[in-house]
Amino acid sequence: MNKPPVVTIDGPSGSGKGTIAKLLADRLGYALLDSGALYRLTALAALNAAVSLEDEARLAEIASNLDIRFAIAGGEVAAMLEGQDVSRDIRMERVSMAASKVAAVPAVREALLQRQRDFRAAPGLVADGRDMGTTVFPDAPVKIFLTASAEERARRRFDQLQGRGVSVSLRDLLEDIRARDDRDMNRAASPLAPAEDAVVLDSTNIDIDGVLQKVLELVQKRIS
Repeated sequence: MNKPPVVTIDGPSGSGKGTIAKLLADRLGYALLDSGALYRLTALAALNAAVSLEDEARLAEIASNLDIRFAIAGGEVAAMLEGQDVSRDIRMERVSMAASKVAAVPAVREALLQRQRDFRAAPGLVADGRDMGTTVFPDAPVKIFLTASAEERARRRFDQLQGRGVSVSLRDLLEDIRARDDRDMNRAASPLAPAEDAVVLDSTNIDIDGVLQKVLELVQKRIS
């Protein structure tokens, strides 16, 4: 039997891949996998349990036993940890930074690998992350690597946080993004990089609608 098709959207933090993945899944009627949320949930659980981010064995144990699920609430995807909606918590900067460190642990990535693959179901899946096209779904018929300059990604995050009433330094955000990029691209386990057969899209000077249109055109060409 043919497997349900998968569209992978990989890229660095702040490239817009999460927004594009959600819009694309909605347009196609596909399921959505926010793989980053799994690492954020692992990081949050570790922080809540006061587990050191250097303790690889405990981090892997947490990842293997996460009590998580995703629910649709008000048109948004809610991330549930131990029965609690932690969608806002996992987007906090301290959790984002912890998630980047947790994601660099090979044992954690191995623990979450099959969980991610289990999201594949008819009629199809849009998978958003950093190694969806290279490691998790290497047979995906459509692979996108969405990127943007570090300065543009910092500006987007700055505007997002300002809109929420959060006071933050643009310079600090830029430094955090560069540090996260370096960690993601140079980690031993599934480093951030485009798959050989991925289409690279730079969204620095393209709005969301423009990027979505390009991705939809690619999906139409490759998935009949």
